[in-house]
Amino acid sequence: MTVSYVERDQADAETTAFYDAAEERFQALLNIFKVFGHQPEYGKVFTDTIMAILKDGVLDWKTKELLIVKATQGNDCQYCVVQHERLCDMLGIPDEKVADLDGFMYRDSPHFTEGEKALLDFCVQIGEDANRVSKALWEGLHKHWSDAEIVDAAFVVTQYIAVSKFGDALGVELEPMFEGVEPKLTINH
Repeated sequence: MTVSYVERDQADAETTAFYDAAEERFQALLNIFKVFGHQPEYGKVFTDTIMAILKDGVLDWKTKELLIVKATQGNDCQYCVVQHERLCDMLGIPDEKVADLDGFMYRDSPHFTEGEKALLDFCVQIGEDANRVSKALWEGLHKHWSDAEIVDAAFVVTQYIAVSKFGDALGVELEPMFEGVEPKLTINH
């Protein structure tokens, strides 16, 4: 770790408020939230954003989790991948489906719909070069998804690319409850 965590007993009232919200929602005070103890105003925004993403919305939560795992794997973020593989399990997403997110396996996988494959291609493209989404990819997206769903997907992907870069830049470590857990997907450190 490269920055300290602000533990609950060190937190001021503003920090304690977003810690309470995060802990209530996630049944644990995760280390990614504790680094925001140094910037409580950002911590509240971060917590509110994550809570808005991690639920059914325009896109269902399961679809969002697939995008999160794919986006964070693209950034080699072990912290994010391990946690979100666990959420996939909790949401009932089959292990085979999660495993087929590795690389480009999803493209030939029977576990994904053509619409999901288009969203995953969009996710990969955003991570590689968001300025170069091809006409063919746009056509595939619009064939299966509404504009609102595409906006939801883009927001989820870009937010989690940012989360993974933020956490990795600050050396945020997996919590003890994940000790010894290795990601199912390939992570190149």
